[in-house]
Amino acid sequence: MFGRYLARGGRSLGAVAFLLAAIPVAGAQSFQSAAPYAVLLDSGSGAVLYEKAADELMVPASLAKIATALVAFQEIEQGKMTLDTEISISENAWRKGGGVSGGSTMFALVHSRVKLGDILQGLIVQSGNDAAIALAEAVSGDEANFAKLMTERVRALGLTKSVFRNATGMADPEQKVTARELARLSDHVIKTYPELYKIFGQREFTWNKIRQQNRNPLLAMDIGADGLKTGNVDDSGYGLVGSAVQKDQRLIVVVAGLKNARDRASEGRKLLEWGFRSFEQRQVFGAGETVGEASVYGGEKGRVALRARGPVNLLVPRGSSERLNARIVYRGPLQAPVEEGAQVARLLVTRGEVKTLDIPLYTAEAVKVGSLQQRALDALFEVSTGWIRKALGRS
Repeated sequence: MFGRYLARGGRSLGAVAFLLAAIPVAGAQSFQSAAPYAVLLDSGSGAVLYEKAADELMVPASLAKIATALVAFQEIEQGKMTLDTEISISENAWRKGGGVSGGSTMFALVHSRVKLGDILQGLIVQSGNDAAIALAEAVSGDEANFAKLMTERVRALGLTKSVFRNATGMADPEQKVTARELARLSDHVIKTYPELYKIFGQREFTWNKIRQQNRNPLLAMDIGADGLKTGNVDDSGYGLVGSAVQKDQRLIVVVAGLKNARDRASEGRKLLEWGFRSFEQRQVFGAGETVGEASVYGGEKGRVALRARGPVNLLVPRGSSERLNARIVYRGPLQAPVEEGAQVARLLVTRGEVKTLDIPLYTAEAVKVGSLQQRALDALFEVSTGWIRKALGRS
């Protein structure tokens, strides 16, 4: 049951702090991953269930190909390419990423033309470097410009730390990502391109009469896994981004920096199984319910209600006595006029040092500019927490 453990917060850079109830449920936080970098993300709520060095920069290796695929998916979405668009395999793509390179390859023939649908299978299923380079050249002329495009595209998703220098994930001292941003990138790909995402779950692909298995070990485990990528270069160790669905719940796991492929598979599986087993979902606010209020300066009303786009759900650990700390963050007071539906704040919830929820909040109504007398009275910043207290009092 959500109790009434609630504390009023004062003005601090526009943040209103309050405590969610201590929720009694089994030592979920005793879990520790052996991976140097790890994140477990619940796709439905956006909750981070586990993190370890999640915001530290690391070498992505072939995990970078998730961003390579994102650009291709966007090109298709924008009508610039289709799955039947033919991609030329240049000598550069063949030498750097083909069979003569000794790395991951789809074995495309030099100077041949390959349909984008097959290039994507070579890129995703076989992790082909030749496919990645050929795609980059087709979209941007060369790999360097394509890498700039990769970085721009992830920046547009709000991923501020990851930097790409090539389409393959080959070693480059300036190419770095974070585990958290890889999880968020993967979540975006899954939700935005569900049909194209299915390529990530394809078990095998044959090209040039060479049949290769998908390198993702989670796909062969009976845990509901349906895709994403592995990676490994000398500077990165062994990494994995995977996703699985059980009982309509999707989890996304990132592990990186491990010593071998066996540990990579084991840690990925452990985190997913722990996540499905150790958490339960609670709805804090229904769709359209007021989450809180923001102060408005100079308006005909002194406050405006805030709400999320849909229901606000939290995943909470079974058997834990931890408190969930939450705050509504915005730069305030807002200045009238205020439009209805404007994104003006965020709801942040943390469990210890783990950020479990971070969602935008929107104004529930418009607030017009008030009279001179009303504006003169707007001198005190104060936020009502009545709606939050009411929500936390529910069972």
